[in-house]
Amino acid sequence: MTKIVAVTACIAGIAHTYMAAENLKKYAKKEGYPIKVETQGAMGVENRLSQSEIDDADVVIFAVDTTVQEPERFAEKKILKVGTSEVVKDGKSTVDQAVDLVD
Repeated sequence: MTKIVAVTACIAGIAHTYMAAENLKKYAKKEGYPIKVETQGAMGVENRLSQSEIDDADVVIFAVDTTVQEPERFAEKKILKVGTSEVVKDGKSTVDQAVDLVD
């Protein structure tokens, strides 16, 4: 079972950050993949991923339109980087692409 962690962040840190997070959770759950999503928005970092959650993940999704805070936490992980609007429009495709990186 592919374990996914993700970070979502848009420029304003409001709508797209949270819409992308919800879409990733929705489609990962629908496909049966465990996922935890950290949001980096106007409220700061929420649902911060622990280093053990990152280490245990098979793949990382950066659904971002800006710089990820503390990217060194994800060193040596397989990372799929997409824009937040792409995830808002088609979360299933993003989850599928991430899983394909693992196979």
